[in-house]
Amino acid sequence: SQLTVREPGVVGAALEDEESWCSIIVDGHHVDPVVLRLALRTKRKDRFILVTDAMPSVGTTDKEFTLLGRRITARDGVCIDEDGTLAGSDMDMATAVRNARRLLRIDLVDAVRMASLNPAQFLGLAGELGRIATGFRANLVLADDELNVAEAWIDGDRHPLNGSPRGNCST
Repeated sequence: SQLTVREPGVVGAALEDEESWCSIIVDGHHVDPVVLRLALRTKRKDRFILVTDAMPSVGTTDKEFTLLGRRITARDGVCIDEDGTLAGSDMDMATAVRNARRLLRIDLVDAVRMASLNPAQFLGLAGELGRIATGFRANLVLADDELNVAEAWIDGDRHPLNGSPRGNCST
Protein backbone atom coordinates (compact mmCIF):
# COMPACT_ATOMS: atom_id res chain seq x y z
CA SER A 1 0.00 0.00 0.00
CA GLN A 2 1.16 3.48 -0.84
CA LEU A 3 2.00 6.40 1.39
CA THR A 4 -0.93 8.83 1.38
CA VAL A 5 -1.86 11.89 3.44
CA ARG A 6 -4.36 9.91 5.52
CA GLU A 7 -2.60 6.52 5.81
CA PRO A 8 1.12 5.75 5.90
CA GLY A 9 0.69 2.37 4.21
CA VAL A 10 3.57 -0.07 3.98
CA VAL A 11 5.84 2.59 2.47
CA GLY A 12 5.29 5.03 5.33
CA ALA A 13 5.67 2.28 7.93
CA ALA A 14 8.98 1.16 6.38
CA LEU A 15 10.33 4.70 6.24
CA GLU A 16 9.28 5.42 9.82
CA ASP A 17 10.79 2.25 11.29
CA GLU A 18 14.49 2.89 11.95
CA GLU A 19 15.46 -0.78 11.62
CA SER A 20 13.53 -1.75 8.48
CA TRP A 21 15.25 -2.18 5.13
CA CYS A 22 14.03 -0.40 1.99
CA SER A 23 14.84 -1.60 -1.50
CA ILE A 24 14.77 1.05 -4.19
CA ILE A 25 14.75 0.91 -7.98
CA VAL A 26 16.57 4.03 -9.14
CA ASP A 27 15.67 4.05 -12.82
CA GLY A 28 13.71 7.32 -12.93
CA HIS A 29 10.53 5.42 -13.86
CA HIS A 30 9.46 3.20 -10.94
CA VAL A 31 9.67 6.00 -8.37
CA ASP A 32 10.28 9.69 -9.03
CA PRO A 33 13.79 10.73 -7.91
CA VAL A 34 12.34 13.49 -5.70
CA VAL A 35 10.36 10.89 -3.76
CA LEU A 36 13.47 8.72 -3.40
CA ARG A 37 15.52 11.69 -2.15
CA LEU A 38 12.79 12.41 0.42
CA ALA A 39 12.88 8.76 1.50
CA LEU A 40 16.67 8.96 1.94
CA ARG A 41 16.18 11.87 4.33
CA THR A 42 13.88 9.84 6.58
CA LYS A 43 16.23 7.04 7.58
CA ARG A 44 19.86 5.95 7.61
CA LYS A 45 21.45 5.30 4.21
CA ASP A 46 22.71 1.94 5.47
CA ARG A 47 19.09 0.71 5.40
CA PHE A 48 18.62 1.22 1.65
CA ILE A 49 19.33 -1.48 -0.94
CA LEU A 50 19.63 -0.85 -4.66
CA VAL A 51 17.72 -3.34 -6.79
CA THR A 52 17.32 -3.41 -10.55
CA ASP A 53 13.96 -5.12 -11.19
CA ALA A 54 15.87 -6.40 -14.23
CA MET A 55 14.08 -8.25 -16.99
CA PRO A 56 15.48 -10.68 -19.62
CA SER A 57 16.46 -7.77 -21.90
CA VAL A 58 19.29 -6.65 -19.59
CA GLY A 59 22.67 -7.28 -21.15
CA THR A 60 21.28 -8.34 -24.51
CA THR A 61 20.51 -6.65 -27.80
CA ASP A 62 17.05 -8.27 -27.87
CA LYS A 63 14.79 -5.64 -26.33
CA GLU A 64 11.50 -7.49 -26.77
CA PHE A 65 10.27 -10.54 -24.89
CA THR A 66 7.09 -12.19 -23.67
CA LEU A 67 6.11 -12.13 -20.01
CA LEU A 68 2.97 -13.91 -18.81
CA GLY A 69 1.65 -13.92 -22.36
CA ARG A 70 2.22 -10.18 -22.86
CA ARG A 71 4.67 -8.61 -25.29
CA ILE A 72 7.19 -6.48 -23.37
CA THR A 73 9.47 -3.86 -24.92
CA ALA A 74 12.55 -2.39 -23.26
CA ARG A 75 13.27 1.23 -24.09
CA ASP A 76 15.30 3.90 -22.29
CA GLY A 77 15.98 1.62 -19.31
CA VAL A 78 12.36 0.66 -18.67
CA CYS A 79 10.17 -2.24 -19.79
CA ILE A 80 6.57 -1.63 -20.80
CA ASP A 81 3.78 -3.79 -22.18
CA GLU A 82 1.59 -3.08 -25.23
CA ASP A 83 -0.63 -0.78 -23.13
CA GLY A 84 2.32 1.26 -21.85
CA THR A 85 2.15 -0.31 -18.36
CA LEU A 86 5.42 -0.55 -16.46
CA ALA A 87 6.68 -4.15 -16.57
CA GLY A 88 10.17 -3.98 -15.04
CA SER A 89 13.48 -2.35 -15.84
CA ASP A 90 16.17 -2.79 -18.45
CA MET A 91 18.87 -1.76 -15.97
CA ASP A 92 21.92 -3.57 -14.63
CA MET A 93 23.45 -2.89 -11.21
CA ALA A 94 26.22 -0.64 -12.57
CA THR A 95 23.51 1.57 -14.06
CA ALA A 96 21.64 1.51 -10.75
CA VAL A 97 24.78 2.77 -8.98
CA ARG A 98 25.30 5.48 -11.65
CA ASN A 99 21.66 6.52 -11.36
CA ALA A 100 21.85 6.62 -7.56
CA ARG A 101 24.76 9.02 -7.76
CA ARG A 102 23.09 11.25 -10.34
CA LEU A 103 19.40 11.09 -9.42
CA LEU A 104 19.72 10.76 -5.64
CA ARG A 105 22.75 13.06 -5.43
CA ILE A 106 24.71 10.68 -3.21
CA ASP A 107 28.42 9.96 -3.32
CA LEU A 108 29.95 6.88 -4.91
CA VAL A 109 30.74 5.23 -1.56
CA ASP A 110 27.09 5.36 -0.44
CA ALA A 111 25.83 4.16 -3.84
CA VAL A 112 28.24 1.20 -3.89
CA ARG A 113 27.34 0.27 -0.32
CA MET A 114 23.65 0.24 -1.30
CA ALA A 115 24.57 -2.23 -4.06
CA SER A 116 26.93 -4.45 -2.05
CA LEU A 117 27.36 -4.21 1.73
CA ASN A 118 23.76 -3.26 2.56
CA PRO A 119 22.23 -6.23 0.70
CA ALA A 120 24.80 -8.55 2.30
CA GLN A 121 23.85 -7.25 5.74
CA PHE A 122 20.14 -7.63 4.98
CA LEU A 123 20.71 -11.24 3.92
CA GLY A 124 22.79 -11.99 7.00
CA LEU A 125 25.89 -12.54 4.84
CA ALA A 126 27.94 -9.52 5.94
CA GLY A 127 30.63 -11.88 7.28
CA GLU A 128 31.41 -13.18 3.78
CA LEU A 129 30.03 -10.74 1.19
CA GLY A 130 29.83 -7.00 0.60
CA ARG A 131 33.46 -6.03 1.28
CA ILE A 132 36.89 -6.45 -0.21
CA ALA A 133 38.68 -7.99 2.76
CA THR A 134 40.64 -11.06 3.83
CA GLY A 135 38.35 -14.03 4.29
CA PHE A 136 35.53 -12.57 2.19
CA ARG A 137 34.38 -14.11 -1.09
CA ALA A 138 36.10 -12.43 -4.04
CA ASN A 139 33.00 -11.07 -5.77
CA LEU A 140 33.85 -7.70 -7.29
CA VAL A 141 33.93 -5.67 -10.47
CA LEU A 142 36.49 -3.48 -12.17
CA ALA A 143 34.87 -0.34 -13.54
CA ASP A 144 36.07 2.89 -15.14
CA ASP A 145 35.28 6.41 -13.90
CA GLU A 146 31.83 6.27 -15.56
CA LEU A 147 31.15 2.90 -13.88
CA ASN A 148 31.32 0.92 -17.09
CA VAL A 149 32.20 -2.60 -15.99
CA ALA A 150 35.31 -4.08 -17.67
CA GLU A 151 35.75 -7.25 -15.62
CA ALA A 152 34.01 -9.16 -12.88
CA TRP A 153 35.21 -11.74 -10.38
CA ILE A 154 32.74 -14.23 -8.96
CA ASP A 155 34.14 -16.26 -6.09
CA GLY A 156 37.62 -15.40 -7.41
CA ASP A 157 36.86 -16.56 -10.95
CA ARG A 158 37.69 -13.79 -13.44
CA HIS A 159 35.10 -12.87 -16.09
CA PRO A 160 36.53 -10.30 -18.53
CA LEU A 161 33.87 -8.37 -20.39
CA ASN A 162 36.19 -6.98 -23.02
CA GLY A 163 36.84 -10.21 -24.94
CA SER A 164 40.15 -11.06 -23.27
CA PRO A 165 40.73 -14.67 -22.17
CA ARG A 166 39.05 -15.89 -19.02
CA GLY A 167 41.30 -16.71 -16.13
CA ASN A 168 41.49 -16.89 -12.37
CA CYS A 169 42.56 -14.19 -9.98
CA SER A 170 44.50 -15.09 -6.90
CA THR A 171 42.55 -14.57 -3.71
